[in-house]
Amino acid sequence: MSRTILVTGGGTGIGRAVAHHFADAGDEVIVTGRRPGPLDETAAGRPAVRPLACDHTDPAALTALLAELPERIDVLVNNAGGNTDLDADDATDLAAYARAFRANLDANLLSAALTTRALDDRLAAGGAVVHLGSIAADHGNGAYGAAKAGLASWNIGLSRTLGPRDITANVVSPGYIADTDFFRDQLTDERRDHLVAAAAVGRAGSPADIAGTVAFLASPAARHITGQVLNVNGGTRGTR
Repeated sequence: MSRTILVTGGGTGIGRAVAHHFADAGDEVIVTGRRPGPLDETAAGRPAVRPLACDHTDPAALTALLAELPERIDVLVNNAGGNTDLDADDATDLAAYARAFRANLDANLLSAALTTRALDDRLAAGGAVVHLGSIAADHGNGAYGAAKAGLASWNIGLSRTLGPRDITANVVSPGYIADTDFFRDQLTDERRDHLVAAAAVGRAGSPADIAGTVAFLASPAARHITGQVLNVNGGTRGTR
């Protein structure tokens, strides 16, 4: 039976891979993001993928989006975000620091919270909410890491709220993933080699690695998994 999947930040990288994975499995997929161009590229050649522009940090934009969405959403993938420090200006005063910190919180935490709240009465029983976190949450990577750590903490409460409705809520926490726009072309070869060497498997992750994990958490096989952070980092950071 076909499901309806909403993937935020679905125009590039991980979001695009997630959208294509679900669409290729026979689901109907809606991809959202701020830039129509990349969304159209994600949807190209796949009739099951529908692009809709939306800034998920903006309550008014989310309210307008609701009019374009179906009444039932089986899987919500909160993928929109990224390290906004990579786009910050060079100012060093306290006000600039506050702006930069808030930008990361808005992009990576508030966007997920607002979107989930906006769709609350449309999330279907037997469905799933999956957020994209980051290994940075455990490495102390400034405001971006703090935002992703906050996302994981917030998800614990969300899982308890949605659980009685037979909806799971989890976080997928990637390590270094190649072939994305995350680093905005600012990643040096030396830094990339260091990130790859840190992985026990000796390779960078791929968007397909994350898409497969998201799909698992949204599958019948994962119905007893909720309130968790699932690390997908090639062994860069181990757990016990």
